[in-house]
Amino acid sequence: MGRNERWGRWAATGLLPWLVVVVAAFGLAIPVYSQWRYPVTLLGGIGVDHATAFNVLAMIVPGLAAAFAAVTAFGAGATRSWPHRVGVQLLFLSGLAFAGLGVFPLDSANFEGVATQRHSAAWLLWEVSFIPAMLALGMAMQARDRTLAGLCWVAGALVLVTGFVPLLPAPLAQRVGFLAWAGWFGLAAWRWPARA
Repeated sequence: MGRNERWGRWAATGLLPWLVVVVAAFGLAIPVYSQWRYPVTLLGGIGVDHATAFNVLAMIVPGLAAAFAAVTAFGAGATRSWPHRVGVQLLFLSGLAFAGLGVFPLDSANFEGVATQRHSAAWLLWEVSFIPAMLALGMAMQARDRTLAGLCWVAGALVLVTGFVPLLPAPLAQRVGFLAWAGWFGLAAWRWPARA
């Protein structure tokens, strides 16, 4: 395993604990904020205290770490089938789109404004790149590691359901989607086959 691949696996492993700690810390810094009543990305909304720091630490850094992990840890796998190549490219795009949530924060005073529309576009790109990435990577791993393939499909299904099926309140659905995304990186990182 090369140095970049090892660093990519560490970046993927750190995503979930990093996100949980940052979101919890910034949520505590704003007394009126409730983790159960408000979406995560509201902490980075225009006009919210410490929004820039939150967007950098909770959206941009994890998104870039995920993109790096996609091309190093998951892109360097032993299989080079077309589902693997397509899946890695979509996984990379999902990382960049997640970073875009911080680059284009929502406008907490105007949910119909241009800033919020850009934020929503980044959100949609994150979802529609990660879901097919999981389908493709699950296909690529099916013959090699059924557990890993199942993990891909479960993560993709969770993001699909929380993003497009209104079963849960929006704040909870957003958190489940984020946990599925970051959790997949962490769980898959050290099970993923290394470069042959």
